[in-house]
Amino acid sequence: MKNPLVTTVRAIDAINEQVGRAVSWLVVLMVVNVFCVVVLRYVFSYGVIWMQETYVWMHGTVFMLGAGYTLLHDGHVRIDLFYREASAKYKAAVNLVGSLGLALPLIWITFERSWPIVVRSWSNLEKSAEAGGLPALYLFKSVMIGFCVVFGLQFIALALRSLLTLLNIEVDEAQDTERAS
Repeated sequence: MKNPLVTTVRAIDAINEQVGRAVSWLVVLMVVNVFCVVVLRYVFSYGVIWMQETYVWMHGTVFMLGAGYTLLHDGHVRIDLFYREASAKYKAAVNLVGSLGLALPLIWITFERSWPIVVRSWSNLEKSAEAGGLPALYLFKSVMIGFCVVFGLQFIALALRSLLTLLNIEVDEAQDTERAS
């Protein structure tokens, strides 16, 4: 019988894995774009505002939408003076309290404060304030909501995974048991 918590954790992990892999391609495009901007500016003395905005938007999108992927792979910076050498249960307790008590409330506040900004931007079909800038600033601002969703989901998965650890149910072991049955 499948554990619904394990299934939920795996589903959220899969979502962030796919989102992370998708936005990672923006890094390649960003490098090409920056290369073109530099060559155009310093070799041909020609600047294009929309190209400069494009790499800034791609950079922001990678960081915002890649946050859940980074958390999934434990890539965020952590002050691990006590955490690094601690037991799995201690780490699970810290992650559970941190997710529920700190991260999710802050993500909710970010979502709550971002939502009106994004709605207003969409209602005005906001564009760049720069002459020759990109026309769809509302799309870029929507990434704030995407950030709250993917990062919030991954913190939910982290909290559930921590709870499962505290209950002596390993997500990976449960996966192997389900495959065998």
